[in-house]
Amino acid sequence: MNLQQLRIVRETARRQFNLTAVSAALFTSQSGVSKHLRDLEEELGVTLFERRGKRLLGLTEAGEIVLGSVERIMAELDNMRHAADQFVHSDSGSLRIATTHTQARYRLPALLKQFQQSFPKVKLVLHQCGPDEIVELLKAGEVDVGIATEGLLANSRHFACFPYYDWHHSVVVPDTHPLCQLTSLTLADIAAYPVITYHEGYTGRNNIDEAFRRADIELEIAMSALDADVIKTYVDLELGIGILASMAFDERRDVGLTLLDGGHLFPNNTTYLGVRRGAYLRSYVYDFLSLCSQGLNRESADDAIFGAVE
Repeated sequence: MNLQQLRIVRETARRQFNLTAVSAALFTSQSGVSKHLRDLEEELGVTLFERRGKRLLGLTEAGEIVLGSVERIMAELDNMRHAADQFVHSDSGSLRIATTHTQARYRLPALLKQFQQSFPKVKLVLHQCGPDEIVELLKAGEVDVGIATEGLLANSRHFACFPYYDWHHSVVVPDTHPLCQLTSLTLADIAAYPVITYHEGYTGRNNIDEAFRRADIELEIAMSALDADVIKTYVDLELGIGILASMAFDERRDVGLTLLDGGHLFPNNTTYLGVRRGAYLRSYVYDFLSLCSQGLNRESADDAIFGAVE
């Protein structure tokens, strides 16, 4: 048994059992990949993969168990490499973050500026993407921290998650819109107009839909977008009224628009910080987590990262 065999087993599962893709990812031949897998099965005395001819279809029951062990072994090897690097370069390296446009544009700038003032040698790498991609990047170890509101992050057994902050949706309209004259906004008032809001699965959209569903009010979605800037652009063109995250409105920049508070209409959303379970984090990553989540220290973070999954 050798490390290359373990790498091939892990990559085979990640590449949906496509040996051509596995060989390309590991810069080796397809025949070499097949031989390594056969040799490992022979050494262990069990069949790891379901096959049809030369094609791999999936993992056997034994293969599932072995893959779990392989993932743990490879994670520990990564930890060893990170530990050695941490010893030599404790205050330099990179902090890789995957998050949505809303967080990157409206919540993180001031915080990242504060972080970089404390760690000027740390390079910041910011991936802006959807919730599904954040989960995949984090799971694959391609980023250190994922930041998202959607439950895919907080509900996964692969991650240790920490509350970042709570927020709610509000309504944005042109300054001259009739809704500006109301003293107390209702869901029915909003539903009287076409609405521009987030795509399904983005920035708490499920909570918006659920609020109207519970009130048994039908909502006309005129347009959906991935980020708040697009929503505000089309509201300004009077194509509809907008429902967006409250923090995405800036009075100084959003001239001609008015934000109507929706805290009494929509449930609170919680944005989470997620890190991979069992991952060894550089010391400055712990500092970043503590900067985001008050009261979170290295000890409590490690309890969640390395503790048993409930």
